[in-house]
Amino acid sequence: MDNLNNTVEESTDLGAVLRKGKEILLQGFNWESHKYDWWENLEKKVPDIAKSGFTSVWLPPAINSFSPDGYLPQNLYLLSSSYGSEQQLKALLQKLSEYKVRAMADIVINHRIGTTQGHGGLYNRYDGIPLAWDEHAVTSCTGGLGNQSTGDNFHGVPNIDHSQHFVRKDIIGWLQWLRCVGFQDFRFDFARGYSAKYVKEYIEAAKPIFSVGEYWDSCNYSGSVLEYNQDSHRQRIINWIDATGQLSSAFDFTTKGILQEAVKGQFWRLRDPQGKPPGVMGWWPSRAVTFIDNHDTGSTQAHWPFPSNHIMEGYAYILTHPGTPTVFYDHFYDGNDSGHEQIVKLMEIRRSGEIHSRSSVRILEAKDNLYSAVIGDKICIKIGDGSWSPSDREWTLATSGQRYAIWQKKQ
Repeated sequence: MDNLNNTVEESTDLGAVLRKGKEILLQGFNWESHKYDWWENLEKKVPDIAKSGFTSVWLPPAINSFSPDGYLPQNLYLLSSSYGSEQQLKALLQKLSEYKVRAMADIVINHRIGTTQGHGGLYNRYDGIPLAWDEHAVTSCTGGLGNQSTGDNFHGVPNIDHSQHFVRKDIIGWLQWLRCVGFQDFRFDFARGYSAKYVKEYIEAAKPIFSVGEYWDSCNYSGSVLEYNQDSHRQRIINWIDATGQLSSAFDFTTKGILQEAVKGQFWRLRDPQGKPPGVMGWWPSRAVTFIDNHDTGSTQAHWPFPSNHIMEGYAYILTHPGTPTVFYDHFYDGNDSGHEQIVKLMEIRRSGEIHSRSSVRILEAKDNLYSAVIGDKICIKIGDGSWSPSDREWTLATSGQRYAIWQKKQ
């Protein structure tokens, strides 16, 4: 699926950034960020973010919300939130622009909290605020007068009926406005909640430079043990990407689920039966956005956390492999200085080794205590307790840390 030309020059057409494949994302918040002056905090870090080599920063939902975290939106056009004022947000967006780092908006359009009671006595009307929809904007399965949902329900709140033309027209207008405000990239929250064909329509209309969807469902387990074969899991994510017209990438939850078991001494998991990486990365790397943890899986929610004593092995893997890697705020700024330095070094190696989202992977070893691979033709990696190093003299050690080492080909 990845035979596209990756020497495409910068252009304004949709997908140019996807084709170049040089992105590295920073998730610029955690679950507690709303308790602080977040926009101001991030603005101070922009020079370091840019110098480190991040191309885009995923920001938390920047709009008025019923909950302080931003994930229960109400007035979509009010840019004042728990994270800071509209003025502080615009100062941050301006600073990111000056340093040539893109801002990624968190697009929460699966559900919306009503302002007044309507059908059935539920708060499923939006009187008195912009996009003053009535109950027909809410799916019938979540108490509205709209159609059945085109995806899974987000329970307990009114889910938006994207099959309504007036709803899509209003959402497109809002997304185009966000682009004017200064957001260049989109992250689609709870993408399981509505058909991916609407994501395609929204991307085509608002033209974000880069898009990623959160299509998160459970990996395959036998009881509490992760199964070796996760093909059906990654196929569901790939089907979603396909249905967006291939315009959006998606978070590689398959790779996260496998990698966080592999680092516990089960590195055999990192090679699928075809000898490829076992996540979305192994099948469609240019659309796979890899990550170790986010505000849901890690942080103070810790729904599905990466083992804390193996974090750097995780980054050694995703920052040297194909896909588009994402670094979590907590691991970059809330850990120790050593973690920050190691991640920056890994990002430098990714750039100097010319690794991109479609780089080839030749897996050499994948057993209990050892994983080794050659990525592209300039980078070689070993992860785990097992002893291993490349036999050829053309390789020189580029960096090493606890249970990982990376070599580069001598120039």
